[in-house]
Amino acid sequence: MIYLTLFYEFFKIGLFAVGGGMATLPFLMDLTDKYNWYTASELTNMIAISESTPGPVGINMSTYAGYQAAGIPGALVATGSLVLPALIIIIIIAKFMEKFYSNPTVQAAFYGIRPAVAAAIAFAVWGICKITFFSGDSIGYKPIWINILLCAAAFGLLQIKKLQKMHPVCWMIAGAVIGIVLKL
Repeated sequence: MIYLTLFYEFFKIGLFAVGGGMATLPFLMDLTDKYNWYTASELTNMIAISESTPGPVGINMSTYAGYQAAGIPGALVATGSLVLPALIIIIIIAKFMEKFYSNPTVQAAFYGIRPAVAAAIAFAVWGICKITFFSGDSIGYKPIWINILLCAAAFGLLQIKKLQKMHPVCWMIAGAVIGIVLKL
């Protein structure tokens, strides 16, 4: 039964997460409420791991989530079902490429989809920021100043053109080293 649930949920994510791997975040956050496959805190770890490993972020996160839910078979089901809608859609689009490409209705639909995807990603980012920058519950959040300062420093460094070219793994390793140093 878990495999059917994984297939259904990740097929749905693959079908509606338009805009790349980060567009899967709102869906993955929703799964934390529906199932006990992983917690919101584990989701932030999942994002960090997915960002620092080879391959598309959405696929890495679905593999991780599937593994958390049902081991290796769960990882295979979640990953396969996430990719399946895109595979089907790309085959259809490739067949009718010219008709889709120049169709004003399709162009208008994508014009409207982009802001909706941006809003969904922003909402997911806000959820991650709350987990990362604040401790507590809905009654009272306390800022975690060191995390806020580290994020601001990294963001500031990323404004430097040379540092923008650094591989994301380097940033993850730097963050891990700083975390180890600060917690020891």
